[in-house]
Amino acid sequence: MTESNGSAAAERNNEMPDWEKRFRAPRVSLPDWAEDAPDRSLFVSNATGTYELYAWDRATGEQRQVTDRPNGTTDGVLSPDGAWIWWFDDKDGDEFGVWRRQPFEGGPDEPAAPGLEASYPAGLALGRDGRTAVVGRSTDDEGTSLHLVRDGEEPVEIYRHRESAGVGDLSHDGTLIAIEHTEHGDAMHSALRVVRPDGTAVAELDDTKGGSEELGLEVLGFAPVVGDSRLLIGHQRRGRWEPLVWDVATSEETDLDLDLPGDVGAEWYPDGTGLLIVHSFEARSELFRYDLASGTLEKVPTPPGSVSGATARPDGSVEYLWSSAAEPSAVRSTTGKVVLDPPGLKSPGSVPVEDVWVEGPGGRIHALVQKPAGASGPLPTVFDIHGGPTWHDSDAFAAGPAAWVDHGYAVVRVNYRGSTGYGREWTDALKHRVGLIELEDIAAVREWAVESGLADPARLVLTGGSWGGYLTLLGLGTQPDAWTLGIAAVPVADYVTAYHDEMEALKAMDRTLLGGTPEEVPERFEASSPLTYVDQVKAPVYISAGVNDPRCPIRQVDNYVKRLESRGAVHEVYRYDAGHGSLVVDERIKQVKLELDFAARYLG
Repeated sequence: MTESNGSAAAERNNEMPDWEKRFRAPRVSLPDWAEDAPDRSLFVSNATGTYELYAWDRATGEQRQVTDRPNGTTDGVLSPDGAWIWWFDDKDGDEFGVWRRQPFEGGPDEPAAPGLEASYPAGLALGRDGRTAVVGRSTDDEGTSLHLVRDGEEPVEIYRHRESAGVGDLSHDGTLIAIEHTEHGDAMHSALRVVRPDGTAVAELDDTKGGSEELGLEVLGFAPVVGDSRLLIGHQRRGRWEPLVWDVATSEETDLDLDLPGDVGAEWYPDGTGLLIVHSFEARSELFRYDLASGTLEKVPTPPGSVSGATARPDGSVEYLWSSAAEPSAVRSTTGKVVLDPPGLKSPGSVPVEDVWVEGPGGRIHALVQKPAGASGPLPTVFDIHGGPTWHDSDAFAAGPAAWVDHGYAVVRVNYRGSTGYGREWTDALKHRVGLIELEDIAAVREWAVESGLADPARLVLTGGSWGGYLTLLGLGTQPDAWTLGIAAVPVADYVTAYHDEMEALKAMDRTLLGGTPEEVPERFEASSPLTYVDQVKAPVYISAGVNDPRCPIRQVDNYVKRLESRGAVHEVYRYDAGHGSLVVDERIKQVKLELDFAARYLG
């Protein structure tokens, strides 16, 4: 019986196209591990066809599914003692809910923070004593609040402000709490405050004060040593993200000028003597170990490509999630051992990415290009625009672009102004001319793609999800003769309505980007809203949207669609029962099929 079923499954797999296999192949996240019980780990997998949380006992090899919800679960945290798994329970992807917890060995879920009403999450830190947590909450009416939660006691509010904030970390001994806040009103550049469990302030660090430059700070973590008041933070003082060690008890700052050209992130090694450095530069990344005593930097060997997560284990080894555009993701270890290798269907690879640099109105623009093996232009070309906007495309495996390549398209991904990884000025450049700045860069790369012979100007697709979906709709209206068709997933379509309906943290970001509310700067919202230009759209438009999306809410999408309908514009809309994207594999495959079919019908 087993052999027969296995043969049938193998036959079905052989008949499945490669692009679909990439979505269906089991994949896992980098496992988190409990600080005081390192054999206990937590990871995310799509093994059942829906992304859910899994507990993994490394000592026995046993893996257990923790959550099982129709729309999936990815937000989870393992307590430092390994006893509890906290997970965020929202409704159908709306990101508004409460934390629940479950014993690591299994058992019923229970409220993790009784007494706290449902909210959007604003960070979480769990204490080593197994009974303490700092929980961040955000609501439209109350702004952000942080609460100290202890088993058997009522939650205690330790921080509240109208502007956005979040839990940074809880010190190893539970006596210090780091907070990232934007009380100054700039949601793109946080300041830091360290408080005691009763909420009284211990130390402040704010790089937004006293200068013309807008500089941000971020919490990377307290030192993993009892009584150690060192806090690892990220700063932008030299125009890019770099780590710094701040002793909050003495105010001493230890600058780590690592002389690396790109953005640099870091986390502590478990003994507190060194830092695991993640260096991102020009769409690729690499790892180093920095010794705090000697100041030496030693490279941790990884293959060329992108590291999307890394952690140092107690034995000194490093586990990391790696991929390249041509090779699917894998959880690797510097020991040479396989960390997690899910059984079942294996994902096919794709084609390598090529780097292109194009002169643009704001400087050199980095674009990543993939095309079918052996193909020569001009080709039908998809401009696949990343979200964020504070994000970037990298030499990493992505099933979506690979699907387009399988169907004969070239794929171009543009790290426009607003993208991370190219310095603070590049990331911050889009402020006040939101959307228009990014589209200037995309237009410059489009011109290169046509003039170089890569792209057929009569078969150009503009597409993207989230911020990429926003830029798609905005581009179709402001550059109506440049694009043959557009495919926008979970987009901002009507910026004013989106602002009023979206979650509070995104309202704060929009106020920063545009310089105020729609009532305060109406001309900026109008200039940056796709709805303003909807009557200029000439290309067929496909839009997909989650009906529970708190980031790009459905009402503003409906407003845009009604305007298309009123003028008889060619368009199709697909609404699905989830939030900002789907965690269900079948649903994602369905969406990709609809996008591919739309392009095939209208490109010819």
